[in-house]
Amino acid sequence: MKDVELYRQVRHSVRIEGVSRRETGRRFGLDPRTVAKMLAFSVPPGYRRSRPPARPKLDPFVGIIDQILEDDKGRPAKQRHTSKRIFERLRDEHGYAGGLTIVKDYVLGQRQRQREMFVPLVHPPGHAQVDFGEAVGIIGGVKRKIHFFTFDLPHSDACFVVGYPAETTEAFCDGHVRAFAFFGGVPQSILYDNTRIAVARILGDGKRQRTRVFAELQSHYLFEDRFGRPGKGNDKGKVEGLVGYARRNFLVPIPVFESFEALNAYLLECCRRRQAERLRGREGTIGERLERDLAAFQTPLPPPYDACEKVATTVSSLSLVRYRLNDYSVPTTYGHREVLVRGYVHEVVISCGAETIARHVRSYEREDFVFDPLHYLALLEQKINALDQAAPLAGWQLPEAFATLRRLLEARMGKQGKREFVQVLRLMEVFRIDDVAAGVRDAIDRGVIGFDAVKHLVLCRIERRPPRLDMSVYPYLPHASVALTSARTYMDLLSGVTS
Repeated sequence: MKDVELYRQVRHSVRIEGVSRRETGRRFGLDPRTVAKMLAFSVPPGYRRSRPPARPKLDPFVGIIDQILEDDKGRPAKQRHTSKRIFERLRDEHGYAGGLTIVKDYVLGQRQRQREMFVPLVHPPGHAQVDFGEAVGIIGGVKRKIHFFTFDLPHSDACFVVGYPAETTEAFCDGHVRAFAFFGGVPQSILYDNTRIAVARILGDGKRQRTRVFAELQSHYLFEDRFGRPGKGNDKGKVEGLVGYARRNFLVPIPVFESFEALNAYLLECCRRRQAERLRGREGTIGERLERDLAAFQTPLPPPYDACEKVATTVSSLSLVRYRLNDYSVPTTYGHREVLVRGYVHEVVISCGAETIARHVRSYEREDFVFDPLHYLALLEQKINALDQAAPLAGWQLPEAFATLRRLLEARMGKQGKREFVQVLRLMEVFRIDDVAAGVRDAIDRGVIGFDAVKHLVLCRIERRPPRLDMSVYPYLPHASVALTSARTYMDLLSGVTS
């Protein structure tokens, strides 16, 4: 191909110097037709095909390929034909005798022409988009998947990101509550994909039937909802881009934190720092444009929504309540009664009527048992033979003084000693474990081994008054007299001499 400099010289020779085309051709060693072409174009036009290439072997099968590609549009993306598979079908089913490369070139061209095109959009202030993303992190020393909630304001590009152990209903609601508190208001509308957390059903006319929890959230904050087309993530491209941005910039390298609270404090600071950035093609910083978004928000911000999932259920005969495949204990007095479970992101709260009867740290394991040993002590006092095999007490870490107290009680009182030990444990239903442990140690030091003595000493500690343990007043309390051992007594014992 001739370069631009040769074009310039030839055109200058003919147009400026007045040299004939034939003479110019001889001067530069060019065919007259090439000279004519150079006069017609100021720069080399490149190769231009005058007619489509001939494909004698492929052309009879083009209709079959087009039909395969058309049928693939309605099939799952991972089960559509590759170019190689189309070639194999043409060869095996239709007698195609050509090569693979020409089939691949044709399929590539067709797919490029079928790719969806998009219209650039403008985003007025006061509207938001929401989505979840996934990343890997180390939380509390355990490598696990982090599900992060992303809240994007397309007009200003301001964002809010918060991490959760799982993409659940309560995390979805909690993310909204935190985002609204972060921005200090509620947007006019929020765009979602068709997540099952928000959409129970897509009706025949395209309308969405909302889930109960999402309807409650929307009624509390009074924002409008919008939904993208099923399977079309580009309908909310701004927040889809934010998911990737947050993963690459906030969560690389792999984040290591002691808890989700620490992770979320870090993510919150990342979102604040980003507001000082100035994006390409935008006037002002993100924070400056955010002011226009906030001016269009709904005000004032209502009180926080109770971000939880509510489930009504019944307590089992083992005093357990099942929530999300895990079992949580309640006091045995509520056995077989109907209760309401409120599942929060990090806590499970169980109520009976208007009374809260149990609180547990949320477990994200499967088929886990979460016990509070205090819930079973009243029943163990009645069924004392189950004390050593009680699963709720297995692994219960108590101060060493409790084990000492139990040995002394059982040595002096037998089975009744077990029952009194459970009565001592039940003091923790009312008093702090530190106060009860101090009372147990004081009772052992004083040699007064019994439930009444421990209770008296605990009350004296709390009320800050000296204990008055007159043993004549408590004749039924076992009293332990501990004397100093003398060397003579020990020698007499070895020799068999009795005094």
